[in-house]
Amino acid sequence: MNQLKKCTAIKALLLLAMFWMAGASWAAQVAGTVVQLSGPLVARKADGAMRILSMRSEVESGDTLMTERNTYAMVKFIDNSEITLKPSTTFKVENFAYDADKPDGDKASFNLVKGGLRSVTGLLGKRNKEKFEMKTPSATIGIRGTTFIAEWVEPTATALAAREAYLLASTADLGAAMPIQPLLAQNQVPLPGGAGTLPPGLYTQTIDGLIVLSNSGGVQNFAAGQFGYTAASNKAPVVVPKNPGLQFAPPPAFNASTTSSGSSSPSKSNAVDCEVR
Repeated sequence: MNQLKKCTAIKALLLLAMFWMAGASWAAQVAGTVVQLSGPLVARKADGAMRILSMRSEVESGDTLMTERNTYAMVKFIDNSEITLKPSTTFKVENFAYDADKPDGDKASFNLVKGGLRSVTGLLGKRNKEKFEMKTPSATIGIRGTTFIAEWVEPTATALAAREAYLLASTADLGAAMPIQPLLAQNQVPLPGGAGTLPPGLYTQTIDGLIVLSNSGGVQNFAAGQFGYTAASNKAPVVVPKNPGLQFAPPPAFNASTTSSGSSSPSKSNAVDCEVR
């Protein structure tokens, strides 16, 4: 009887170990590689560990990437798509899966928590565009095969003060203060330009193709050359007549596409990443 219990216990432990290994393997799925970097880049792993990334460091599904205030970072994903992060950006790779032979398993779910980025569609987005989504605090971005820029401006005290000051200046000639949101929705008031003066919300620029912004307030398509603004998750996205002050200026090397570099998953260098637990 004791021998039977011991065998049962061993089998149970082996089964648990198999499940743990399977879970660890899924959590560590490689999504892409850092191919351009101009400063410090930190990844917060799914288990909470912090890791400093370098050129050729691997980015895994579940990683949250954080750039410093002077850092631009480009990640090339295994489907040849590219995402370039602006300085002071927090960006999560929620779930990324791609297998050239298994299109049904495609998944690209991202979350722009703070800051801005440029996204270039890869093979996944071309064959399964409905499997791509990029969440932001005010809207979800979908693609139709495209290149776009997105930036989330946080509702900080400084940004709110700038919006209020701009509203007062913009409505002074009207003889009375008017709410800014109806004006924005009707495209009657251009948004203020210049770094640090943009009202809070999501800003987009479609460089090529088409993107779709959706939230509880509505759905709006943005074609190549169009700029968009989404004030909040319950406010419909709107087309802005001209660039409201959206800026994206990575080092020159970042503007040379790496898509034609051959392998869809660049090899990792011998550099050792620093991991902090």
